[in-house]
Amino acid sequence: MSAQTLEPRTVPGTAPALERTAPAATRPRRLPLPRPTVVLAVLVLLLSLAWALAPGLFTSLSPTASTGTSLQAPSAAHWFGTDATGRDVFARVVHGASHSITAALVAVAVGLVVGTGIGVLAGAVGGLVEEALMRLVDVLLAIPGLLLSLSVVILLGFGTTNAAIAVGITSIATFARLSRSRVLEVRRSDYVEAAFGSGGTLASVLLRHILPNSATPVIALAALQLGSAILQISTLGFLGYGAPPPTPEWGLLIAEGRDYLATAWWLTVLPGAVVAAVVLSTHRLSEALSAREAGERS
Repeated sequence: MSAQTLEPRTVPGTAPALERTAPAATRPRRLPLPRPTVVLAVLVLLLSLAWALAPGLFTSLSPTASTGTSLQAPSAAHWFGTDATGRDVFARVVHGASHSITAALVAVAVGLVVGTGIGVLAGAVGGLVEEALMRLVDVLLAIPGLLLSLSVVILLGFGTTNAAIAVGITSIATFARLSRSRVLEVRRSDYVEAAFGSGGTLASVLLRHILPNSATPVIALAALQLGSAILQISTLGFLGYGAPPPTPEWGLLIAEGRDYLATAWWLTVLPGAVVAAVVLSTHRLSEALSAREAGERS
């Protein structure tokens, strides 16, 4: 018997199967569209940031000057009504964004820089250094956040800046634990071991491989902590430990309207709704970043 060469049969007018089917790797991947809630959260955060940077673009009224009519309900002239002294509440909310959001950014920066530094140092060095640093983190976690921030404010003095520093100190432990766990996880990766095996120093491998691959969950936590910082700073302002009157700080606005809750609900409800919208938006954005990071890892 003679060996025969088998050739694939093709039907006239059709291409072979290998030519008809494109490899899966060459097919373009469609980027998933962001969910409407994520888009809405980004828009709310951009609006609040625009209030903080350029409040004059959204209102021409002064946050401290009286309009002449007190306790006026929301209307076309005064969207959020006026308070007991005739000041426009919407103008105070818009101008108060610069105080509340700036203080929240300072608080997140304190927790991010100090906490991430502690976590990265503990995860990269290990040994006695890791033990000492993580015991300090455990002490911070054992103290309730509000109690710790109140203690720091009492020591430093009242004011928006001191309140921001106090809130930032309460978030150091959270950033430290997350960054340490992420550094330990990335350090066990094959490409990190290969970088060490090729002669890389701890500093170079840390900067080129470990930190870039550990940044996404820390950024998601920073977005989450931004909302928590706004809420905590507003709480301190509501209790009287934040900015002094007549500063248009969001927590102080809510505190000033609590005595008129039965007769002028807008003094408390509308500023509180703004705070709630900004906080929920930061939480939604943090969830989206966390879900994206989990999808990339899987």
